[in-house]
Amino acid sequence: MTASRVVLGLGGLSGALGVAAGAYGAHGFRRSDRDDYLKELYETSNKYHMYHSLALVGAAHCRKPALAGGLLMAGMGCFCGSLYHQAITGDPGLRRVAPIGGMLLIVGWAAMAL
Repeated sequence: MTASRVVLGLGGLSGALGVAAGAYGAHGFRRSDRDDYLKELYETSNKYHMYHSLALVGAAHCRKPALAGGLLMAGMGCFCGSLYHQAITGDPGLRRVAPIGGMLLIVGWAAMAL
């Protein structure tokens, strides 16, 4: 299996998970008694999750799909994962990981230009 196929499959899987997370955010999480800040964190995480799932699909077609895809996946895990975690649990313990994830996302986009 080529790196392009793996990255494409991960993009599709990530997109499906992003839609599921968005549905939870719209129908379960939003109706909870969470404060507005946590709801905003969840929404931001889900938005970036979906954008970067699409980027993964694009990364499958660049010259270095394993590099770009790996950076995007790591960035999504750090950025979106830490925001989802804080929004759902209220625990800000992982918030320092988010800027690292953001940098990985930026570098992942740049890697698609290689």
